[in-house]
Amino acid sequence: MKPKHIFIASSLVAIICIPAIYLYMPSIVWILWLVVPIIVIGLVDIIQTKHTIRRNFPVIGNFRYLLEEIRPEIMQYFVETDTEGRPINRIYRSLIYQRAKKVNATTPFGTQMDVYETGYEWMDHSIYANNHADIQHESRILVGGDACLQPYSASILNISAMSFGALSKNAVLAMNTGAKIGGFAHNTGEGGISPYHLEPGGDLIWQIGTGYFGCRTEAGNFCEENFQKNATLDNVKMIEIKISQGAKPGHGGILPASKNTKEIAAIRHVKPHTDVHSPPKHTAFEDAKGLMHFIQKLRDLSGGKPVGFKICIGKKDEFKDLCEAMVTLGIKPDFISIDGGEGGTGAAPIEFSNSLGMPLKDGLSFAIDTLRGYDLKKDIKVIASGKVLSGFDIARVIAMGADMVNSARAMMIATGCIQALQCNVNTCPTGVATQNKSLMEGLVVKDKAQRVANFHEETVKSFIELVAASGIRKTEKLTRHHINRRIGMNQVLKYSEIYPEVPEGVYLKQMEKVIEENGVG
Repeated sequence: MKPKHIFIASSLVAIICIPAIYLYMPSIVWILWLVVPIIVIGLVDIIQTKHTIRRNFPVIGNFRYLLEEIRPEIMQYFVETDTEGRPINRIYRSLIYQRAKKVNATTPFGTQMDVYETGYEWMDHSIYANNHADIQHESRILVGGDACLQPYSASILNISAMSFGALSKNAVLAMNTGAKIGGFAHNTGEGGISPYHLEPGGDLIWQIGTGYFGCRTEAGNFCEENFQKNATLDNVKMIEIKISQGAKPGHGGILPASKNTKEIAAIRHVKPHTDVHSPPKHTAFEDAKGLMHFIQKLRDLSGGKPVGFKICIGKKDEFKDLCEAMVTLGIKPDFISIDGGEGGTGAAPIEFSNSLGMPLKDGLSFAIDTLRGYDLKKDIKVIASGKVLSGFDIARVIAMGADMVNSARAMMIATGCIQALQCNVNTCPTGVATQNKSLMEGLVVKDKAQRVANFHEETVKSFIELVAASGIRKTEKLTRHHINRRIGMNQVLKYSEIYPEVPEGVYLKQMEKVIEENGVG
C-alpha cells in the first residue's frame, strides 16, 4: 500500500472518529488541534501538482524541503571539518573573526593542513630573519603614472568591489568607516557612489561597469557630465573601469528586483523594483585602442586622478592587444586589477562561477609577465584580487609581481558575514548582503567598522611578519623564488619554476621587429 493511500485511509478514520471524541472523550479533544492541521496539510499535498514528493508522501514529504533549506547550516555547524568548508573553510573564517575582534589568532597543536598533499604551498624563511618591528609597518604604494596629476598613496590591502544594493547600507557604512579608520581604500563596486560611501569620508575607488551606474544617460550610455560630478569628489581617489570580474566574466552584473529599492534605483538611474542587468560589454569603446582613449578621457574629466581597469584574464591574445595599444598610443592605465576565477559575487550563473575565467595565480602571472614583456610593468601598478584572506595570501601575490591586493569576502566576514550563502535572495541573516531593513538593523555600524579596521591592521601586520621571517626588509623584494608548491609526494617546485618570468621588453622587441619587417609605422 502506497504512503498516499495509507494517509488517505488514516485521515478518513480520523475524520470518522472526531464526533466520537467530542461525545465520549472530551478530555482529549486537544488532540484534534494536532490531527486536523496534519490532515489539511496532507490533503493540500495530494491536491497540489508542483511537487511529486509531496503528492506521493503527504505530510512527511515536506521534511525533505525543510531539510534542504537548512542543509548549509547543518553542513557548516555539524558536518564539515575545519579544512573542508567551501568557499571559505572554518580555519580562515575563524582567523578573520579573531583578527577583526583582536582576540587570540594563534593555533594550537600544529597545522591541520596535509603538508604532503599536492597543492600545499609555503614560503621560505631565513636563518637571518629580521625583527618585524624594524620593518616599516606598511609600505604605501603610489598609484599614478606620468599622465596622472593626482597620484594616490594606497595601502597594500584594500576593500574589493562590492556595490551598495548587493550590500546593505549598514554594511557599506561599516566598511567605509573602517577604511577611514585604517587608512585604506574602499572600492564602490559597479553600483555607483551612494551617500553611505560618502558619509564616513573613507577613500574611494569608484568602479564603473558596463551599466555606467552613476554616470549614465537614460538610455544607459556613458555620460561625461554625470561622470565629472562624481569623479571630482574629494573622496574619490581612483577610478576603475570594470571590464570583467572573476565570478562572472563576460556576463555583467545582476541586481534582483527584491534588492532594487527606490533609493538604489535613484543612485543607479534605473527603474526601481525591477531586475537590473548590466550588459556583458561596454558601449563607450569597441576595441583595445578605444579603451585606452576612454582611459585618457576619464583621466582628463576627473582632473588627473589615477584611472585603470579590472579584468579577469580570458583570451590571452586580447590582453596582449591591450598592451600593444598602450605602446602604440602612448596611453597607459595607472593601474590594472587582476581578478581570479575564484572571485566571489552575490549572484552569478553557476557555469560562470565554476567554469569561466582564469584562476588568480595563472591570470596574475600571465598579466605581470605580459606587462614586463612589453616594458610596461614599471609604469603600471597591478592589484590582485580573488580569495585574499590572510597575510600569506598577500605574500603569495606580491611575490608573483602584484603591487597591492583587494579583498571582498574577508571584509564581509569581518563585517559579520557567516557564509550563510543567501547573498542572492535578500535574506542574509547578518544584515550584510540584504536590503531587508529588519535584518540590516542588527548590523551595528560602529562595532563592525572597528572590526573591519582591525582585520586590515592585523592582516597587514601578519604579512610584514612573514616578510621579516624571510630575511627581507622591503616587501617589493619578495619574488617567486620565495614561494613553494608541492606538486607530488616527492616533488616541490618554486613559483619561479612554475611561472618562469618573461624577460623585460622581450615582447616589445618582437613587436618592433614585426613593424619594421612589415613597414608599418
